[in-house]
Amino acid sequence: MIAPRLFNLDDWRTISRAGALASVLSVILLLPILAHAEAYDDFLFAVRFNNAPVVKEFLRKGMDVNSVEGVRGETILMLALRENSMTVFDQLLKADDIKLEARAVNGDTALMLACFLGNTEAVKKLIAAGAEINQVGWAPLHYAAAKGNTDIIALLLEHFAYIDTESPNKTTPLMMAVRSGKLEAVSLLLEEGADPHLKNTLGLTALDFAEEIEQREIAALLQQKMQIKN
Repeated sequence: MIAPRLFNLDDWRTISRAGALASVLSVILLLPILAHAEAYDDFLFAVRFNNAPVVKEFLRKGMDVNSVEGVRGETILMLALRENSMTVFDQLLKADDIKLEARAVNGDTALMLACFLGNTEAVKKLIAAGAEINQVGWAPLHYAAAKGNTDIIALLLEHFAYIDTESPNKTTPLMMAVRSGKLEAVSLLLEEGADPHLKNTLGLTALDFAEEIEQREIAALLQQKMQIKN
């Protein structure tokens, strides 16, 4: 039987050199990735702080106009909206390959986010650019109703938003406005023909929500409308 050879000093030196070489190669290979990550962070910083010239330069050099940030999974167009970087928002909106219907992790589109934030001008620009108003499931009108922004609600309805659009659990924009206690939004939706008799998957109507959260004025308005329709 041959006895195993013990490592000597030369063996360890060889191993050490090999390890050092592997480490150096790893760093060299990572440099482009690290540089790209740093550039991407700089790009997001420019979007957040409405630095349109820097954003333009990044895009000129090949940065994707539909890039996604890592926190909410929102596109940079949504990020510009959230940070109120409207000069950058306008710049991105004009890009030929901008994807208006791209969705964040939670399913939001740029138009849905603009409605939720109550940014009327952004809503107008997105609609003019061709953003989809009617969608399966949660729709921009749900967000506008929850926010209670009557200008945006009216704007969406003018562009043929389906007034009784239902979420996956059959929540309507009217129910969203009621749950948020937005009397003016409730009034507008009812005036425009929203159906107060509709029920969600739990069998609850907008009136049920109003009574549950003790919105007496809204409840009285809903009762009046329901009696008229009956």
